[in-house]
Amino acid sequence: MATLTKQQLKEFGYSQGLDVIGVANIERFIDAPARMHPASIFPEARSVIVVGKRVLRGGWRGIEEGTYWPSYTTFDYHGQLNAQFIQGALYNLTCFIEDQGWEAVPCYSGASEIQQDIPPLRKGAVAPDVQLAIRIAAVAAGVGEMGWSKVLLTKKFGPRVRVHAIITDMPMEPDPLIEPGTICKRCMKCVSGCPGAIPHIKEGRSIKIQIEDKTYEWGDVDMGKCTLSYHGADARVSPFIHKSLPGWDFDITKQEMSEEAAYKFCWPMSTGQWRKSAEFPSGYIIEGHAMLQKWGEAGSFGVEGSRGCMRSCFNYLEKQGVIEQTFKDGEFIKRPRWMLPSKVEKR
Repeated sequence: MATLTKQQLKEFGYSQGLDVIGVANIERFIDAPARMHPASIFPEARSVIVVGKRVLRGGWRGIEEGTYWPSYTTFDYHGQLNAQFIQGALYNLTCFIEDQGWEAVPCYSGASEIQQDIPPLRKGAVAPDVQLAIRIAAVAAGVGEMGWSKVLLTKKFGPRVRVHAIITDMPMEPDPLIEPGTICKRCMKCVSGCPGAIPHIKEGRSIKIQIEDKTYEWGDVDMGKCTLSYHGADARVSPFIHKSLPGWDFDITKQEMSEEAAYKFCWPMSTGQWRKSAEFPSGYIIEGHAMLQKWGEAGSFGVEGSRGCMRSCFNYLEKQGVIEQTFKDGEFIKRPRWMLPSKVEKR
């Protein structure tokens, strides 16, 4: 087999437009659950390569100003960035590895993490559907560390990244792990900026993992509330709800839903169709959300736009000089931030 160095691998990946590349050896996943372990997908795996591209800072500008949503939906978080821009480079890098005689498995990070309680398909094997915890894989590959909000933080872009992975039987020297606390300073800007899903550190609700000699810790995020806000049930961060559903009065901070229940509530309500009428001629339940989902091509309509976990976070990290990419015009958050009422009084 041809010899492929890590430097050659990274140089090729960067030439394809990737912004971050890191390598983990399979030993760093020793404590991963079987249905999240790379070796459950590829038993002969020796390395996991995590790759990513930046989320454009300007993709959030319209949401931050409360004036324009399609840039973020279409180009950034789960639109063409996740479905096309990374995929082409990921595929080319996978081909590059296989051209050297090593098998390489490209892993799409946008797949559902729901794992049904079903038996293995083969005796002694792991039950489907195995899904990598892609952010933890990125930490294991030295790409970044977990911020308090459960978002991956990188040295160059802070939280502004989307990552995928390649599992391969090619042995490679792993990249150094990032020291915990290098990027996340526990400033809690993510908490104060979030509509209500991130528990404060004083609540003592956190998750810890061990990779080699390092312990990484982050907040045990209320994913039910996060999903309700991000995916279209929170009128405080969406100008589209009260227009399509006059009288909507739903305070997400008072809800106790699982993440799956919140998805089941948000998506049909946001993107579903109803009969057309003189009052609601479009036929969509929440027209603005449905249009964003349609324009997003890959099926996303992240209307809340990661207000705390990303926008508040990178605004702080840039200002403090913690991350490498900065901008000539200063802070991202330049004006008083908007937040709508959950309930609008009838006129």
